[in-house]
Parts: sequence; C-alpha cells; structure tokens
Amino acid sequence: MSSQTISVAIFVFPEVEVLDFAGPYEVFTTASRAHLLDHPGSTAPFSVFSVAREPGTIRARAGLKVIPDHDFTSHPPVDLLIIPGGVVTAELQTPEVAEWIKRISLTTIITASVCTGAFLLAQAGLLDGKQATTHWEDIADLREMFPSVTVLEGRRWVDEGSIITSAGISAGIDMSLHIVERLAGRDLALKTAHRMDFDWHQDAASAHD
Repeated sequence: MSSQTISVAIFVFPEVEVLDFAGPYEVFTTASRAHLLDHPGSTAPFSVFSVAREPGTIRARAGLKVIPDHDFTSHPPVDLLIIPGGVVTAELQTPEVAEWIKRISLTTIITASVCTGAFLLAQAGLLDGKQATTHWEDIADLREMFPSVTVLEGRRWVDEGSIITSAGISAGIDMSLHIVERLAGRDLALKTAHRMDFDWHQDAASAHD
C-alpha cells in the first residue's frame, strides 16, 4: 500500500440520497481508522471531504441538513471522486456539474458513482463506450438517455478501471470496499467490512480484474 494519503471527494447536492454519500464516507474513514489502529504513527490511507456546487447548507433526501466541507472553487486536489445519486434532475440540468466532474476526473485515480450518480457520470461523457450500472429502478432510463453506455443489471458494481459504477444505495458500500481493496489491499478492505459489521457483497463485473 502506498504511504501517501489518497484524497477522497464526495459530491453532495440538494436531494442527494443519504446512504449514497454516507456509506462511502463511512467506508473510507473506517478504513483509515482501522489502518491506524494496526499501524500507529503511520499515514492514514484516505482523507475524506465533501464538495458541493456552492457554499452553504444543503438538504439531502428526506430533509437531512448537510454542511459541505468545500465548494467547486475551494476544494483541495482530488485523487478519488465519488458521485452519489438521489434526485439528480436539477444536477443534470446544470452544465457546471458535468463540467466539474469531467475536469476533476482528468486527474483522479478513480471516479465512481453510486446509484443514479451514474447519470451524472454519463452526462459528463465518462461512460461512453463503457459498461455501467445503477439502481435497478433506473436501468431502463439510463439505457434510453445514454445509448452509448452498456448498462448491466444485477450487478453490485461494475469496474472499468478508472471508472466504477455501483447499483442502488447500499451497493455503494460494497463498491467502496472494492475500491479500498484496489487502492490499499484486500486485508484492509476485509478489516474495514468487519469493523463496520457489514456483509460485503463482492460480486461484480470488472474490466479491471
């Protein structure tokens, strides 16, 4: 595992699905905690922060108030970008969002989506010619809106190397554990899942493997 901390940015927006962003947040922060417990004094493998389009409190789905750490103009460099889902209609209609995702993804190790976050990756052109997945309820819409994407059903996540997409909501936790395994090793991924008391579903379609 690299001794350098990987910066993880999680995009948040009005009506974002809570577990879509909170699940990955929990995985990467727990992975760092588990690593530091085993290796006191070492460097944490992940540093996690949230990013919104603009400053100020947002309301996630069901009304949860979230105060983002940064906005599009103030965040630090990003190694791993997580795009959650939720009600993404307004974000799809905001060109600034697709432009930001596309620009940041030029320098990330991995850009990943949870649930309907796949629509935002597709809008940014990141899924063209690739396999992807999303929430089961939105499979047909993703196929119709973005015919250049091969949309797979019945997958917890789909790994296309630098782009990874996951199915709905809780599948983002499975995908995040997979990313921990890729970037920091299987041992840490298993310890993270155990510490979270989470039954890790490891089935996937993976171009990386």
